[in-house]
Amino acid sequence: MGSLLTYSGLTTKVKAMKSRLLKESQYRELASFHSVPQAVDYLDTLPAYRPFLSGNGEKAIHRGKIEELLLQSKYRDFSKLYRFSNLSQRKFLDLYFMHYEIEKLKRCLRGVIGHHPLELDLSLFQDFFTRHSGLDLLSLSTSKDLAEFTENLAGSRYYEMMARLSRQDHITLFDYEMNLDMLYFKTMWKEAEKHLKRDEREAIAECFGSRLDMLNIQWIYRCIAYYHMSALEIYTLLIPIRKHLKPEQTRSLANSGSTDEFLDALRTTYYGSQGPGRKEMEPNPEKLTRQVLNRVHKMTEQRDPYSIATVNSYLYFKELEIERIIHIIECIRYGHEPSQILSSIVNVTW
Repeated sequence: MGSLLTYSGLTTKVKAMKSRLLKESQYRELASFHSVPQAVDYLDTLPAYRPFLSGNGEKAIHRGKIEELLLQSKYRDFSKLYRFSNLSQRKFLDLYFMHYEIEKLKRCLRGVIGHHPLELDLSLFQDFFTRHSGLDLLSLSTSKDLAEFTENLAGSRYYEMMARLSRQDHITLFDYEMNLDMLYFKTMWKEAEKHLKRDEREAIAECFGSRLDMLNIQWIYRCIAYYHMSALEIYTLLIPIRKHLKPEQTRSLANSGSTDEFLDALRTTYYGSQGPGRKEMEPNPEKLTRQVLNRVHKMTEQRDPYSIATVNSYLYFKELEIERIIHIIECIRYGHEPSQILSSIVNVTW
């Protein structure tokens, strides 16, 4: 079990922050609005978002700007937990921060490869990244091409990988993003062994191992459904770390000749048993992923509340909340009905 003495203060802090996460009734109220200004006004009444939305007026309703403001809430929460943590706990948070770095690197890459400006003003986050990272977001976001983007990563842990990929032919955005994900999970997997206690390693391994498994499941499904790739081609894309997926199950999934065969194979796995019955199972591994990860993060926190699992769980659900808010606002922007909006987010564990 985690240390009550070591984690009592941090756990109390997390509980206070957790009380501000949106309840199902609040999501329903948010989805009921018929205009973006109404939705933003509602968010402005919530303590977690008021500091970032108040005073922004018309700017807050534009696509991209609302995301910038909401992300500041996520980064503020991370900073609060970081300041409240001791040196041992900060080692985990330093590892977790790599997730935020890669999130921004992917955005910059999409802009560079697609030759279009970013929707987000990354300069808003530079102070936060300066405290925790050596990345120069402004230089990365304004890179003219991949060569300049790679050079702007010099000295970082991402430079070697980017330089290696840039020397290869026919490399796509998918390849860059996949390699960034692999680097993140391999680093987290390796460093957690060094810095976390055994019970904490088990909790983090359950969360990140399940996420790795589900990423592989999603990639296999997409390769079969959209790209009609062979099993051999699919294997080259998979992250070589597994938690509950057995090697023979991975082979069975990758060798599926259709999405129906894929769902039949998935139903026999640990994760297939977490979802609905085969007849009711939608061809939507993304929804299954969210169901699995929600359950795993709640379970690990409940199992060992006085440990880093509580911090990891909170950061996960805070990020999920912001994703849902952004999704709801975009649905409102396009005139979707409340029932339609809620059906896309409410059918998972809250």
